Amino acid sequence: MARLKNIGLITSGGDCGGLNAVVRGAARIAISKGIGAYIIPNGYAGLYNLIDFEKLVLMDEERTDHVNSSIAGSEAGHSRVKISKIEDPLKYQRISEGLKKFNIGGLVISGGDDTGSVVVDLTENGIPCVHAPKTMDLDLQTYSVGGDSTINKIANIVDDIKTTGKTHNRVMILEVFGRYAGHTAFRGGVASDADCILIPEINVDFNVVYKDIKRHYIRRIINSDVHAGTYVIVVAEGVRDDSGELFSDGGGKDSFGHVKLAGAAKFIRSKLSSMMKEDPEIEQFMKKTGMYVKGAFEIPEVREVVPGHIVRSGNSTAYDVNFGKEAGGAAVYLLDEGITGVTVVDVRDGIIRYTPTKEAIKQRYVNLEQVKFYEQMGICFGRNATPSSDFKPAFDLAVAPIRRFY
Repeated sequence: MARLKNIGLITSGGDCGGLNAVVRGAARIAISKGIGAYIIPNGYAGLYNLIDFEKLVLMDEERTDHVNSSIAGSEAGHSRVKISKIEDPLKYQRISEGLKKFNIGGLVISGGDDTGSVVVDLTENGIPCVHAPKTMDLDLQTYSVGGDSTINKIANIVDDIKTTGKTHNRVMILEVFGRYAGHTAFRGGVASDADCILIPEINVDFNVVYKDIKRHYIRRIINSDVHAGTYVIVVAEGVRDDSGELFSDGGGKDSFGHVKLAGAAKFIRSKLSSMMKEDPEIEQFMKKTGMYVKGAFEIPEVREVVPGHIVRSGNSTAYDVNFGKEAGGAAVYLLDEGITGVTVVDVRDGIIRYTPTKEAIKQRYVNLEQVKFYEQMGICFGRNATPSSDFKPAFDLAVAPIRRFY
């Protein structure tokens, strides 16, 4: 097998924590092996236009020093471009010619399911690639760079928003990214002691949510010596109502054909406010706690907060930096061994584990058995929880007790 002389580094899809660690890890391993590592900027758009570039940035020791692994986002830049949809019958030939121009023998590509689908496509068209899994949605079969950073950011935002909620006695709804899987809302909500977590895997029963709000929100305010309290809901953007319909404002579709989700928190806020207006017990509660003002303050305020891209920006957690460096570095070793069309799973005990990218990008949802466990702690998931008398977890002696949390 001919030894690799140069590789290209690509990051694609959405930005998130840990990506710069992938870039740095891949570059450092390439340097140690005497392989040139070049940034191909702007994701797959840059790959398609590579033939037109005059030069690329070489990630030598000096340049790699300037890549800060703890900063979110990517030094390489991104774009949302699906190669197979480019209206150019010679697109794969064009890409191959661009790689030959810079003597690049393989690509380390970091991204999520959409990015991974292009890795499969490129591999099938003779372009050697290894996939470093990245998505804050955590919906790949492997752990993905960015998940831990996003979950920590969501948890911090929820903690912060509680101060506003308690000051104004509001019900607060935080809508977060995650598309059709609820991992980030689930884990971020659990980590921040959210009262209610609504995820796409469970259709929302608003009667259950409303009952839970009345139980905890009213109790907190009545029992407070200054009549102060809040109730926090974390909702995934892809959540559905009890008929299975998405709460979407209809923002069109992206280049990969996904509906641009928006409006879940707004819809839920409107629904809960309407239920409060129709509930005579709410007026009694407002009067009992001295909050009621006819025509001005007749029901508790329900407010939605949509942090949007803030949850994927800023800084990376140490967990994502560690995994990012492992994923990027392992991808270089795999390429150099001629192992392509695969996704890095992890590096454990000096062993690089990988899986076919076709398998890695199959969507993974929140395990509802895990949800049942947290329902026993009193967290509302928008459905009737399994009674504690009926919840019987299985038991197993762990042979290998150390595992990745996600």
